[in-house]
Amino acid sequence: MMGDRPSPPRASKWSDLNNDTMSRAMSSAATTSPSVDKVDGFSRKSVRKAKQKRSQSSSQFRSQGKPIELTPLPLLKDVPAPEQPELFLKKLQQCCTVFDFMDTLSDLKMKEYKRSTLNELVDYVTVSRGYLTEQAYPEVVKMVSHNIFRTLPPSDSNEFDPEEDEPTLEASWPHLQLVYEFFIRFLESQEFQPSIAKKYIDQKFVLQLLELFDSEDPRERDYLKTVLHRIYGKFLGLRAFIRKQINNIFLRFVYETEHFNGVAELLEILGSIINGFALPLKAEHKQFLVKVLIPLHTVRSLSLFHAQLAYCIVQFLEKDPTLTEPVIRGLLKFWPKTCSQKEVMFLGELEEILDVIEPTQFVKIQEPLFKQISRCVSSPHFQVAERALYYWNNEYIMSLIEENSSVILPIMFASLYRISKEHWNPAIVALVYNVLKAFMEMNSTLFDELTATYKSDPPQLMVRKEVKPQAILDVSLKEFMPTLA
Repeated sequence: MMGDRPSPPRASKWSDLNNDTMSRAMSSAATTSPSVDKVDGFSRKSVRKAKQKRSQSSSQFRSQGKPIELTPLPLLKDVPAPEQPELFLKKLQQCCTVFDFMDTLSDLKMKEYKRSTLNELVDYVTVSRGYLTEQAYPEVVKMVSHNIFRTLPPSDSNEFDPEEDEPTLEASWPHLQLVYEFFIRFLESQEFQPSIAKKYIDQKFVLQLLELFDSEDPRERDYLKTVLHRIYGKFLGLRAFIRKQINNIFLRFVYETEHFNGVAELLEILGSIINGFALPLKAEHKQFLVKVLIPLHTVRSLSLFHAQLAYCIVQFLEKDPTLTEPVIRGLLKFWPKTCSQKEVMFLGELEEILDVIEPTQFVKIQEPLFKQISRCVSSPHFQVAERALYYWNNEYIMSLIEENSSVILPIMFASLYRISKEHWNPAIVALVYNVLKAFMEMNSTLFDELTATYKSDPPQLMVRKEVKPQAILDVSLKEFMPTLA
């Protein structure tokens, strides 16, 4: 039965075993029961630790029957200028050869030769002039494609936790980094002509580039971010295609896989793209905001890219303030119910939005917004309550609240009054005192009316049965806020 199985790619290592050794190995495997590591069935971490930690991986593997030999070429600086373009093409062709870096002992001399050649090419495209002939474009794209486009090493999304685990680094990075560096210098060259390059840097090339954003290696994703941004800037005909494909990646991420390593980097690129949108915004851009960016808040791994996502949201609102209402209503719709960490992130993003909101837009969403803020202030998790109460330290938000205190104060008063007597955390109680003081200074008449109303209707304040009505009736503002006395 074992002879019927296809050999794995690295099985050639076993070809040196003689028949006797192989027979002993097979008979031993047949008679010996497999060992099983004992792990704690209740601990997910123990399962992870029971497996060997994979620190490096690479799919840049080509099965070679014999060692690779590259013919050394002279340095570009050592040949006459008229011969340099031809030598440049030869060096590009040599660098199409890909080595197996998972085998640390193979082809060491040739690996170093390719590394030095790539270094030379990086320097050459940076300082030289006249090298970028029309014949060079296909050779450059071919060399880059041979080196960077590959099937990424498999990653089990159920095991890998980006917030806790170390990423799998690309073993071929010594070469890969130089290829990316060369390609960026090529795209940024003063002699670069998009009209020629568009024949080779096309939609297929962009699709393969976007697939690489799922690499676990953050160094590679950082280079990919720069490359894609340069392509977006140089090739006008590819812009709509790039936006559409990013849209598709995000939709798959939200509604299907919930696993894609490069979301933060793609959002960084989008932040720059959104900043350059012309006004008025196209319908497709508004739809992207509402249908794609807002639902991105629902994924479990939000903390990995929330800063970039919030930046994109704010960029949209600065472009078109009328989008404020659907954005805030969308955030309220997806407000986390059981994750305090995400609630704190939502509150931080909301403050960024309120920093740029126009007063006319604020009026439209103030009621549902402050009903949610009231719930957050009442949260037993002190970080959630604290983050919500910090809104009153923001001068612009305070000015908006003051202008609309007749609407906001009745929404917030019940929670604030109750928390001032019942919250377990003294820091939260102190913050609530400051908020109540601010409300009293904004609109003392309404504040007194609300206080009298709640004194005459104590059941609205009674959350715990052990709180006596008389104790509530005896409460006055000066009693629970001595600073106002």
